Amino acid sequence: MTDKMKPVDVVVVGSGVVGSIMAMELVSAGLKVLCLERGRMIDPQQDFVMPYVHDELKYDRHSDIFQNLSRETLTFRNNASQTALPMRELGSFKPGEMVGGTGAHWGCNARRFLPHDFELRSRVDERYGKRFFPEDCTSQDWGVSFDEVEPYYDQFEHIYGVGGKAGNLNGEIQPGGNPHEGPRSREYPNPPTRRTPQGEIFARAVTELGYTPFQGPAAAMTRDYTNLYKVMLGECQRGGFCSSHVCSQGAKANPLTAVLPALYRKDNFELRPLCNVIKVNTDSTGKKATGVTYIDARGREVEQPAELVVLATYCFNNTRLLLLSGIGTPYDPHSGRGVVGRNYSYQTGGRVHVFFDDREFNPFIGGGMVNTSIDDLNGDVIDRSDLGFVGGAYVAVQAFGSTPIKNKPVPAGTPRWGAQWKKAVAHYYRRSFAISIHGSCQSYRQNYLDLDPTYKDANGLPLLRMTFDWHENEKKMLAFMYERVTEIARAMKPAKYAAHQIYKNYTIVPYQSTHNMGGAVMGADPATSVVNKYLQSWDVPNLFVVGGSAFPHNAAQGPTETIGMLACWAADGIKENYLKRPGPLV
Repeated sequence: MTDKMKPVDVVVVGSGVVGSIMAMELVSAGLKVLCLERGRMIDPQQDFVMPYVHDELKYDRHSDIFQNLSRETLTFRNNASQTALPMRELGSFKPGEMVGGTGAHWGCNARRFLPHDFELRSRVDERYGKRFFPEDCTSQDWGVSFDEVEPYYDQFEHIYGVGGKAGNLNGEIQPGGNPHEGPRSREYPNPPTRRTPQGEIFARAVTELGYTPFQGPAAAMTRDYTNLYKVMLGECQRGGFCSSHVCSQGAKANPLTAVLPALYRKDNFELRPLCNVIKVNTDSTGKKATGVTYIDARGREVEQPAELVVLATYCFNNTRLLLLSGIGTPYDPHSGRGVVGRNYSYQTGGRVHVFFDDREFNPFIGGGMVNTSIDDLNGDVIDRSDLGFVGGAYVAVQAFGSTPIKNKPVPAGTPRWGAQWKKAVAHYYRRSFAISIHGSCQSYRQNYLDLDPTYKDANGLPLLRMTFDWHENEKKMLAFMYERVTEIARAMKPAKYAAHQIYKNYTIVPYQSTHNMGGAVMGADPATSVVNKYLQSWDVPNLFVVGGSAFPHNAAQGPTETIGMLACWAADGIKENYLKRPGPLV
């Protein structure tokens, strides 16, 4: 028997970056908003205090705040000829499962996408010709331009207190910033991070090679800051344990620190943790959402009516909920038709380690994406005519706080165990750092998400199935980047340097990034997108699907800032357009 709750104006599924901002904006518009979160309740003041939060085994190795794969996981295969098998241990990526969602453990990489990224297909076609894209590439324009969404990037940065230095202020190139960024309407709300000794070495080397270094923007506070929602965030003390952890100092902007404290003060907001939404309900026409069904902490099935439904979960669950609810046409890779599950993409990357005998650093200190970067190999800055690939990468030296269990770089040729390995670890822990490559990833006809025909979750529902592999375009792009980064490494004059292995095929085992994108993409054509430019379902106008699932492909910059921007953009579309005239906005 299904219990039925009292109706609300809006039900928001997920309390992460998107869900918290969407809830805050709609509550502020006077709506009664209910947020449903499948994970447990979190109080940062109690759950992540010193010194217990600095527990690498608990959080990074044993995945305390991440998705419980014994209850729900996904299956994976490289191509359709293989049998997909369940992921039993978190490896390549780490979706969150708690109030605050995946955003609670992000590394604070707060970069805007380039104007080029939003109109990738049309801009590449215009410059290089329509045959430049790989034949099976499905990357497409987003349906919005950078100029349209720039104010919402600015809004997100002032909610999350991003620190940085403008490189392009209203079209005027500014010294000290990224000269290749899109024009921004005003300066960052906080100053940039201070350059580290490792960053100084990198900056000198890339300057000699003709590149322009800058301090990458970060959402770990560079000073005490009060944000747009009147929430105070403290200055970061560079204690490390940021990515895969929750900040003990309240200095890392995330839903727990920047948005939820303000939401909890609102009488027209309610948060229900341990509520796992399993379906979006619709009326007899299938064209109107009537609410959602969820499983509560006691295993009861509950129906929650609502006038407006916002799916604000991680990329995978947004897509899975649409498939389980029968909303939108599932993607068929054989015919190329259908949209739900289409255009799944990921993030490419790699690194070159440099080892010194005559220099020492303190890698343990850092965090919050303290980094010195170049963007000269990204977007359309490089001429791809003779390179033969679409996409690019930013290159950076980061000081994120080298946690001692997983950060043990040693030069090539070092024994993998024993006395010599221990000696090398001890010697090079303070005498090495990595030059990181953070690259784009295109979408392809053969890479997609669908429901697995065999495996089910703890509730008896089909698991999501991922079919994904690297394509020649990304391999060619990374090979080019490794050549450039190796040149940078040599210019630093280290004793040794070594490139991290490039995998021939994508593997789900080692951690790479929690940057999974697509499956419910936005666009201007219902035949190739799930939602319109306002993140509104083409099929069900009172359903909005917001998050990384909307990306038609993935750019080089980290996705979280753009995900947060889309939340601000979609919320404004609801407040300024939908509420005044409910129905399709396009």
